[in-house]
Amino acid sequence: MTVDFALLLFVLLVVSGLIWLVDEIWLARHRTASGGVDAPMPWWVEYGRSFFPVILAVFLLRSFLVEPFRIPSGSMIPTLHVGDFILVNKFTYGIRLPVIDKKVIDIGVPQRGDVVVFRYPPEPSTDYIKRVVGVPGDRIGYYDRVLYVNGEPVTERVKAQALREDGQEVLRVPEQLGEHRYQVQWVPQRSSRQGEVVVPPGTYFVLGDNRDNSKDSRYWGFVPDENLVGKAFFIWMSWDSQRFAVDWRRIGSAIP
Repeated sequence: MTVDFALLLFVLLVVSGLIWLVDEIWLARHRTASGGVDAPMPWWVEYGRSFFPVILAVFLLRSFLVEPFRIPSGSMIPTLHVGDFILVNKFTYGIRLPVIDKKVIDIGVPQRGDVVVFRYPPEPSTDYIKRVVGVPGDRIGYYDRVLYVNGEPVTERVKAQALREDGQEVLRVPEQLGEHRYQVQWVPQRSSRQGEVVVPPGTYFVLGDNRDNSKDSRYWGFVPDENLVGKAFFIWMSWDSQRFAVDWRRIGSAIP
């Protein structure tokens, strides 16, 4: 069962806010009249009043400014690793009402190369993270592990670097989309889905940087604008579960 943290936070905010409001309007006066200024608060009033400003600050910060996410899979290796904790800018692509996720103010749109968090179209309760490689109107091709945007190759395959990872050979190559320069990787022994599409209006084509270990737009289609959550921009923590230790080298890194 998936917990809707935004909804849970909203419910806690409403409950604690009502407790604070009722205490301000009626309960505090009743306590003072019956027991003086030093009359103790009921425990539920004390907790409600104490938590309300904290929950309000977290709710506003998480809804409109930044939200933390944890990377659960390797689909964005080598850019993002399993165990990375990232920050996502919530207002880059517009201001949305919390809980219902309805955009009310347009600010910007995703650019090619942005790493975005979005609600997975086949299952909107699940958040995914991928890289935008195609914006509305773009012609996106993927042939022989080379990404083409409007007929121009983006993948610099001639600069491929061979590595071994988890006991298998992988190749890493640079790509550049706009101002974003980053690396992608693939497994030479695996087959790769190929083809060409044109990105429809109001949608985006996304790929994982770990091209042969990513279920992305090649498999399930486009990301509608209304599914966008925000732009990933910073790694604030990284936990290496294999070494059972913090990976200090990755903390504080910007996401290219």
